[in-house]
Amino acid sequence: MNAKADQGRLYERVAADLAARIAAGEYPVGRRLPSERELAQIHAVSRPTVREAIIALELDGLVEVRTGSGVYVLARHPKGGKAGATDVGPFELLEARHGFESEACALAAVRITDAQLDELETLAAEMQAGDERDFRTAEDADRRFHLLIAAASQNSVVLSTVTGLWDARARSPQYQLLADKAHAAGVGPRVDEHREIIAALRTRQPEVARRAMRQHLARVLDSLLAATEVEEVERARAKVAAARQRYASLV
Repeated sequence: MNAKADQGRLYERVAADLAARIAAGEYPVGRRLPSERELAQIHAVSRPTVREAIIALELDGLVEVRTGSGVYVLARHPKGGKAGATDVGPFELLEARHGFESEACALAAVRITDAQLDELETLAAEMQAGDERDFRTAEDADRRFHLLIAAASQNSVVLSTVTGLWDARARSPQYQLLADKAHAAGVGPRVDEHREIIAALRTRQPEVARRAMRQHLARVLDSLLAATEVEEVERARAKVAAARQRYASLV
């Protein structure tokens, strides 16, 4: 999507190539792009990476996602004449969160205070109340929940890293579009999963806490993949399963 795309993120490289093909007329306006499976094979990347690229193209007004049908070309050139800014990809961000936040949770298991555990319970209740009224309210409580666990690790580097990941999530237009799609599909923070994390932390066992956070973030990945599935409904389950292969080690 920019002059440095060939040196940047994987999804940016895929998006730049697709944008060039669209501009050259290889994928004409009104035509459907190849399936995720085909694009993943063409570019030798995972399906989550392809989906991140499509989100970038969608933000630039080059394509339109039609749920249950596919991705169609809207224009040969980006709106405004040039590609918009790109940032961290939603699925690469989840991959990083899985690694860092799982370990943060393991550290917190032996260092978290009873007062902090009570605060996590309060945040879970806020999440539940927000989910019933407004996903944004629930997600604010979700952010504070995860940052509190990072703070409970009592490691300033861990806290700084996890805070940076959540700041990147808030900053990324790609993640925000994905979140909007997820909300439209009824996907928000899962309160039951957060309460499972609290229960795991109460055991004071690092491996139990680590596993609870890993399972939570793996389910988040599943939910986002399912919420943004755009191709034939009867193939959705197979596509989601294939897309997760890169992340098979997350659980």
